[in-house]
Amino acid sequence: MNIGDVAERSGLPAKTIRYYEDIGLVKPLRSANGYRSFRDRDVHKLAFLGRARALGFSIENCRNLLKLYEDDDRTSSEVKQIAEVQLDRIDRKIAELTEMRATLAHLVDACAGDHRPDCPILADLAAKEEEIALLNEAG
Repeated sequence: MNIGDVAERSGLPAKTIRYYEDIGLVKPLRSANGYRSFRDRDVHKLAFLGRARALGFSIENCRNLLKLYEDDDRTSSEVKQIAEVQLDRIDRKIAELTEMRATLAHLVDACAGDHRPDCPILADLAAKEEEIALLNEAG
């Protein structure tokens, strides 16, 4: 199978597939003329990687998950541990985004959005910039 067929079947762009090959996540066969020849198991691995990346797993976690997937002697606790760490990252990110949203919503509500130049949004951004400058001067 060529890279175009594999891209279509796995749902990943050819550029991503080439990258995954470059970093050793997949190893398609090479013909004498250098063309890649993908097998069904390569397509399966790529789809696996696409799903794992969609869940936010890092490349290194994907590498570890693939190794565990291919290891018949694995324990599910090893897999669960990787997934729990990722879940914790997602929960932290949600909390950060929720806080960001609340702050921005407050600023948007405080801004009249009229013809006057005063704007609480810009004032808040400038205050944070001044705070950083003061910290840099003190440090």
